Amino acid sequence: MKFSTRTTYGLRALIKLSEKFGKNNVSLASISRDEHISLKYLEQIFSSLKKANLVKSEKGATGGYSLVKKPEEITIFEIIEILEKDMNLFRCIDQHGKVNCNFKCNCGATKVLINVQRAINDTLKGMSLKDLI
Repeated sequence: MKFSTRTTYGLRALIKLSEKFGKNNVSLASISRDEHISLKYLEQIFSSLKKANLVKSEKGATGGYSLVKKPEEITIFEIIEILEKDMNLFRCIDQHGKVNCNFKCNCGATKVLINVQRAINDTLKGMSLKDLI
C-alpha cells in the first residue's frame, strides 16, 4: 500500500492539532508554514476531515481548527480511510476481507492476502493519533 501525500500531510497536520488539544485552535496558515505544506492543499485535506466530523473550525481572532474528539479516540485507520477512500491493498480482496476475484478462482494467494490486509487494518485500528505525539 502506498499512501498519498494527502494522508501523509493530513497526519502531520492532525499531529499539530493533537499537540494543542484542549488548549488552542490551530490555523491552517501556521500548519502550512511549520510543516512546509501548501495552504491550498491543506484546505482541501481539512475540507474532507471536517466533512467526516474529525475536525471543527472556528472563526475570529482565536479561530482555527481543533479536533472533535480526544487524540486517543481517533484511530490512524479512521484518518487514512477518510483521506485515501480506498483501503484495499489488493484488487481481488476488499478491505473487509471479501474475495472479489475476476477469475472466480480459489487460488491459495487469497489466504495470505486476506491475512496481510487484516494485519494492516488491525495495526492501524490499534494505533491512535495520541500514539504519534
